[in-house]
Amino acid sequence: MNASSEKLAHSKIVFYGAGSMAEALVRGLVDTGAAPAENITVFNRSNAERLGELRERYGISTAATEAARQDALVTADVIVLAMKPKDAAGALKALAPTLRAEQLLVSLVAGLSTDTIRALTRADHPVVRTMPNTSSSIGLGATGLSFSAGLPEDVRRLALGLFGAVGIAQVVEESQLEAVTAVSGSGPAYLYFVMEAMIAAGIAQGLSPETARELTVQTARGAAEMVRLTGEEPAELRRRVTSPNGTTQAAIETLQRLGVDAAIGEAMKRCADRAGEMGRAIAAEALKSEQKL
Repeated sequence: MNASSEKLAHSKIVFYGAGSMAEALVRGLVDTGAAPAENITVFNRSNAERLGELRERYGISTAATEAARQDALVTADVIVLAMKPKDAAGALKALAPTLRAEQLLVSLVAGLSTDTIRALTRADHPVVRTMPNTSSSIGLGATGLSFSAGLPEDVRRLALGLFGAVGIAQVVEESQLEAVTAVSGSGPAYLYFVMEAMIAAGIAQGLSPETARELTVQTARGAAEMVRLTGEEPAELRRRVTSPNGTTQAAIETLQRLGVDAAIGEAMKRCADRAGEMGRAIAAEALKSEQKL
């Protein structure tokens, strides 16, 4: 076990929020053994039933009362901000009085900038902004991370260990996180959308739903593995399976004629723009809160 893994294994981690992304990370950490379940606590605003589900599934601790939440926050080494964007400003303001200088804040909230986090908490805390995806739940996550200025090397390693335990982690500039959201944060949903369409088309052409699903899933899995294992560019692999005047060429030409590649580009641009909009909305809410004080 290296130093970052050992530190992660002994860190108390609190998830402030219990949505799908928080669950994906919890499941990945517990299933890989990167962090013991007894060192992980999750809480949300009011959904006790949801907390009960997570406790039963993963053996983690949950904090269903205000006293339990405060105790978890005060004793945490790492606080993962996993609340909904619309709740972030209020949650961070409420969190501010409990924070200790050495605690690490890890944000999963799309668009929530380091400056806004620090403004709301009124502290110069170490902050790691991240954009993971739900494939973290099976150890195949893809996460972009940015570090606040001056973050100590051991804290950087801890953050990289946290997300490296559930997939790959790439360090980027904070200004690039909206692009990460567009590529990998929301990326699984695009691929699921394509798979949905392929399954539906297979059924329409006479395959049973089970056969259409199995063929589609294995095709997607195999294509991704081909790119990963060969190290070749997707464009080159596509060219190799596209025979002149063949079936694949007919399909690719139809996709190009319908502007599918341009549509994907526009969709990803809109995704990144929306992340920025959400961040600005949180910042505006923070400013409004400050003006009321």
